[in-house]
Amino acid sequence: MSLEPGRTASFSRTVTERDINAMADVIGDYNPIHTDPAAAAQSPFGERIAHALLPAGYISTVLGMILPGPGTVYLHQGLDFTAPVKIGDTVTATVTVTEVLNPVKGIYKLRTTCTNQHGETVADGEAVVKYAP
Repeated sequence: MSLEPGRTASFSRTVTERDINAMADVIGDYNPIHTDPAAAAQSPFGERIAHALLPAGYISTVLGMILPGPGTVYLHQGLDFTAPVKIGDTVTATVTVTEVLNPVKGIYKLRTTCTNQHGETVADGEAVVKYAP
């Protein structure tokens, strides 16, 4: 697979209540902003929001399954979370190769961005991965 700068891939998924509940169960974060509709209604968001790491997981899907694909491992991920993700939002994670750091070792730098169905960025950052298919 050619991993020259500019290569890009995406993955989209609509966030469900089940996704948020499963995330809470897997990571143990039962913060009421995620899990309690009454408490979340009193928050600045007015409703439940997804854990910030849920869209980050969609980035992992792109990296591990599409670009570069199976055999990819994270070395670094930096993310800024810029907007909440709510139940019913469709999040698209996009990964773009920005730099080949070490072609011999298969180390790449990538831009990682998640947007919602309105085109608003909900997470933005950079990853470094090692690709060894």
